[in-house]
Amino acid sequence: MEVQPLVEELGEYPFTALEDARAKGAAGGAELIDFGVGAPAEPVPSLVRQALLDAVTAEEISRYPPGAGISALRNAIAGWIERRYGVELDPEIEVLPTLGSKEPIYHLAGLFHWTGSHRDLVVVPTPGYPVPARSARLAGAQVLEVGLDPESGWLPRFDEIPEEVWHRISTIWVNYPNNPTGAVAPLDFYEELAARCRRHGVVLASDEAYSEIWFGSEPPPSVLQVSDPTHVLAFNSLSKRSAVPGYRSGFVCGDPLLVGAMKTLRPTMGVAAPLFLQQAAVAAWSDEGHVDELRDRFREKRELIEPALQAYGLESVGGSATFFLWCRVPGGDEMEAFRRLLGLGILAAPGSMFGPGGEGHLRFALVPGLEDCRNAARILQEAGR
Repeated sequence: MEVQPLVEELGEYPFTALEDARAKGAAGGAELIDFGVGAPAEPVPSLVRQALLDAVTAEEISRYPPGAGISALRNAIAGWIERRYGVELDPEIEVLPTLGSKEPIYHLAGLFHWTGSHRDLVVVPTPGYPVPARSARLAGAQVLEVGLDPESGWLPRFDEIPEEVWHRISTIWVNYPNNPTGAVAPLDFYEELAARCRRHGVVLASDEAYSEIWFGSEPPPSVLQVSDPTHVLAFNSLSKRSAVPGYRSGFVCGDPLLVGAMKTLRPTMGVAAPLFLQQAAVAAWSDEGHVDELRDRFREKRELIEPALQAYGLESVGGSATFFLWCRVPGGDEMEAFRRLLGLGILAAPGSMFGPGGEGHLRFALVPGLEDCRNAARILQEAGR
């Protein structure tokens, strides 16, 4: 039996190495404070849990969920987008609930790549979230990595894409607020890039999973706010906004032709979330109080950890959003810094896990509890003396 060769070439998902480090620490009796994988570990909001329980109780007969999601969820998502961004979307044709945001991000490449198509290239940022590049490779596309420029606030160097290459590009991925740097992109960045993508017939795909974890004076904009959203798709999730990564609830929205194509495939793939989870998602998208509380908790953690990292000797060079702190390692040897921190009982993510643009950095995900963050801050400050 032969297996797709790319499975072996791509290897394990990058964050598996962090799970291995965590397991080895536990086996050796060490209690690691885990700033590695960026999965929120906050209590599920009570109104979301209650909506889930009510939906389970009401569902006497279990039925397959519709591939397009229930209308109540599409309406709740469209309502949130209008309140948050001032953008009106038609929930019937421009909004598609999904199984988290990773699922549609992964499946998008399958829409645009087939044998004989001249659109054989997907553009991804580096450092960046690994799923768009890995899914593009598995769909048969080639990947062009474009570096993020720290001098411009970690925006991609898209001007470096040769003009003769644009006709080969199917999709350009962006991710703001950014994982791993925490940077925020201004609306004029989206406007300029969306216009360029329209001229070349390229899909602009924007991963906005961290849109609600921000600490600046104004909330980050969305690609949905551009003046002409043709060829534009936005992806978002409740995992970070509402601290429910295990609920696997998200959406893709934007250009109705592209949303329609994704909707057509969903019954074949069977990836719709269970009905009771969709009802819980309706409650989550309809409430902002729990989001404000969650943001305040991340702000408190950030105010504890960022100065402690500076005292330890790691320079925080990222932006003002997400629950990530992006730190430059003096001398650039991130793996040595990673090992030294492990020796202190602290787990962080080496920047190279996010592609070549991440080398020489460490990412700290502010997901441990507040008391663990206090302990980590104390350890870092003492080690930095």
